[in-house]
Amino acid sequence: MLPVKKRKIFSRTDEKSDLFDGLPDDLIVFILCKLSSSASCPSDFINILLTCKRLNLLALHPLVLAKAGAKVFAVRAKSWSDSAHRFLKHCVNTGNVEACYSLGMIRFYCLQNRASGASLMAKAAITSHASALYSLAVIQFNGSGASKNDKDLKAGVALCARAAFLGHIDALRELGHCLQDGYGVRQNIAQGRRLLVEANARELASSLRSLTRGQQQRQQCYQRYTYVADSGCPLLSDFGCNVPAAEVHPVNEFLKDWFESRMGELGAGLRLCSHDGCGRPETRPHEFRRCSVCGLVNYCSRGCQALDWKLRHKVECVPVEP
Repeated sequence: MLPVKKRKIFSRTDEKSDLFDGLPDDLIVFILCKLSSSASCPSDFINILLTCKRLNLLALHPLVLAKAGAKVFAVRAKSWSDSAHRFLKHCVNTGNVEACYSLGMIRFYCLQNRASGASLMAKAAITSHASALYSLAVIQFNGSGASKNDKDLKAGVALCARAAFLGHIDALRELGHCLQDGYGVRQNIAQGRRLLVEANARELASSLRSLTRGQQQRQQCYQRYTYVADSGCPLLSDFGCNVPAAEVHPVNEFLKDWFESRMGELGAGLRLCSHDGCGRPETRPHEFRRCSVCGLVNYCSRGCQALDWKLRHKVECVPVEP
């Protein structure tokens, strides 16, 4: 329980009376925790800080920062600064798991601080953060930040399996492809296909839930990607459905904007994952798998490759002339 400040109670006839001043701090902190966890963008939280000195002080309380949701940290790459970095570190110190994951991804891929980034993602993964588990799996599959010989396929499969168990759709899809191909695990084609169907079903359920969020949000979802004509949502065309694609995590949008806006240099011979919703860059030349037909696109994972094929690449892929 937070200490309650004693405040002067004004009479009704006092022109300076303010009901807000009479509210205890712990009640305001409780309300701010709810607001920070449900904020739809960073400005929602920033507006609280700018309201008054008291709200500015209480909004930076460790309990409030620990509850902040992923969208509070959805800073634009062009707006990245030392103050944004400090704010994320402050949230990490309060135990915010989303801050650990977001800052871990930014440090690992954008700031090229591999050890610190991987450590922060591992800190989030320990608390069963599904996206952090999947990101660490991708790092293990590719040997990111190290050499090709540092790939650990079994560790990648284990991390994917844990993330899939927690409901991460991309991890479930990746695990299905690993089982189909015998990549890092004993081949089991039937089980792999079953997991891919389950990933499709979960994606369908998630997309249908998003349809209840209102027409404006649905329109934003449709505009997020450029769809192949009459194909509907990627992978859901198997079910004959035409629903919005899943919402991209803010940190993936940050990665993509960071490199496309040239805030960070990729380096000679390095490329981004060609799936629009990913944003991961190569950490060494030829790290990602390339399309075996055209060789013009590359992907950080089998999941991204399958998703982008249905989304866009199947109508663009042209065999390389000998």
